[in-house]
Amino acid sequence: MPGGDQELGSYYVGVDVGTGSVRAALVDQRGTLLAFADQPINQWEPQFNHHEQSSEDIWAACCIVTKKVVQGIDLNQIRGLGFDATCSLVVLDKQFHPLPVNHEGDSHRNIIMWLDHRAVTQVHRINETKHGVLQYVGGVMSVEMQAPKLLWLKEVSA
Repeated sequence: MPGGDQELGSYYVGVDVGTGSVRAALVDQRGTLLAFADQPINQWEPQFNHHEQSSEDIWAACCIVTKKVVQGIDLNQIRGLGFDATCSLVVLDKQFHPLPVNHEGDSHRNIIMWLDHRAVTQVHRINETKHGVLQYVGGVMSVEMQAPKLLWLKEVSA
């Protein structure tokens, strides 16, 4: 917990959403680490190469770690808040409610994780097009990118 003359300073909060946990740090204007918290997040692998998470679980974990690191400081002294996250696909309806990304229909599991490889067929088809847009992603798309996952979702819901 911050103390002394630092209470009058400026604080910055960083939140990192990783594969297995959400972490938050509180630093002062010099970059000195004042507080750190982490919270595990659930993962599901309902079948081989299908990796899922819950956006509601992740948001709850973000709230938990952020509240922990700012305990005891004047919130008016927070000058910045930064977020970083893995490149996973969150699926929501028009009202921003979670939609299932699994065959079980569990809408709580509404994230296809970056490491999910269910869209192998789709990424091969995308790369075979040799479309000019692929030049912006190194010439070929990875199965860990969003476009193959979106195409997979389109095809399984058709």
